[in-house]
Parts: sequence; C-alpha cells; structure tokens
Amino acid sequence: MDTGYRKSMLDKKVSRRDFLKGAGALIAVTAAASPALLSGCFGVPGKTSSPPTTISQLPGVIYSPDVLRANRIPPGQTETGTWPLEGQGNAAAIDTTGWTFSITGEVSAPLTLSYSEFMALPSEKVFSDIHCVTTWTRLNNLWDGFGSKTVTGLVTLKPDAKFVIIHADNGFTSNLSLADFLQPDVIFTYQHDGTPLPAEHGGPMRLVVPQKYFWKSAKWVTGIEFSAVDKPGFWETRGYNNNADPWKSERFG
Repeated sequence: MDTGYRKSMLDKKVSRRDFLKGAGALIAVTAAASPALLSGCFGVPGKTSSPPTTISQLPGVIYSPDVLRANRIPPGQTETGTWPLEGQGNAAAIDTTGWTFSITGEVSAPLTLSYSEFMALPSEKVFSDIHCVTTWTRLNNLWDGFGSKTVTGLVTLKPDAKFVIIHADNGFTSNLSLADFLQPDVIFTYQHDGTPLPAEHGGPMRLVVPQKYFWKSAKWVTGIEFSAVDKPGFWETRGYNNNADPWKSERFG
C-alpha cells in the first residue's frame, strides 16, 4: 500500500522531463550495444513508458536494478501513468522548521538532525519503478534525496545492528533488514520528477525502497532505529508480508 500512516493526513536538479528527453536522444546508441535491454523497457503493451539509459550515459544517476529487467511489471501488477493515493485523503503539510530526523538504536552515539542539517547532506538521484501492493506499478520515477548509505555513515553501527526500523509521523513504522536498507537505490527523498514531494505523497521527506512493495517506503519519515532484532512494522503486524518482494508476490503472510 502507498503508505505511511498519519491521522491528520497529512544545485539545479535534473527534471524528469529532461531526464527522459536525454534518454530518448541516446536510444540509438544504446540499442546498438544492448538491444535486449531496450526491447523490454517499455512496460506493458499499449503503454508509452520511456526506456531508461545506462549509468554510463547519465553519470550521477543511480539506476534501481528493476528498471533494467526485460519485463519491468511484476506478477499481478498493472502499469499506471498516474501516482495513485491510497487512503490518506488531504494530507496536511509538515512545517520543516520543527522537523527533525533521529538515528538511534545499535549505534555508538544517537544523532538528531534538523531539516537544514539533513538537507545539507551529499545528495543523490535514483531512477526507479514503484510497485504498490494494491497491484499498480508506476515506471520511470526520478528521485532526488539522500542515500541510505550516506545517512548510515553519519553514525558508527554496533556489531549487533542487523535490522532497521523506519520511524515516521504519528508512530508509523516499517522494517527492513540492514542489507535491504543499504541497497544503493534506497533513498530518503524530498523531490520527485523534479518537483518537491507533496505532503500527500510523504513530503517533506519519505523513504523510497524500490525493490520492495511500496508500503515499505514510509511517508513522513522522522528517523531510523538500528536494531539487533527484527521489529515488524505497522502493516507487517496487520498481515502484510515481512519481506515484501514484488517479484515473488510477497503480499501477505
């Protein structure tokens, strides 16, 4: 589910338009080198999804592995050109002047960052697809933000740190293994397709975990907790699968 839970409901960046325009200009070159890749990058028949380019063609952009699959639509999913909302209604904007991000748990010293301190971290761009458990998939998303490895690098992990609990507004949590959290395409994002992330989609900051169903990508994040034990999150304790791999249809149980 496209999902964080919230009672109140809440440098010049490369734009999605420029990104895809650049990709289109390079199709001929890429096709010569990798026709198999390009032949499968257009989503489902009848749709108009643009293909990605390779990392060497647009340096500085991290490509989620799923965008390089021959078939980018997982089992049971249907491509959509929109970004559906899942049950939030009208989300209230969060005042960034009071926003903080905490790093706690199995770390040598807990750390709390203000919004301005968080935004001063080295930024990254991730190009990925979205797979929601409610069966829609949105291809070709460009995210600006801060990689999970960058954020983790702000602290020293204790040897027992094996899991990450993502904390979000109103007590919402989501859980990941440390290995899944540290994948290169996992990003704390404040901008989607060249525009600030709106409140209804998790602004001012949400986590994006492209290789999992989108409920793992918690909205309105407020911190992370490194843990020695797994702690199933909001949806996981309500029957959703703990691993959430869309390519294995790990929706429930």
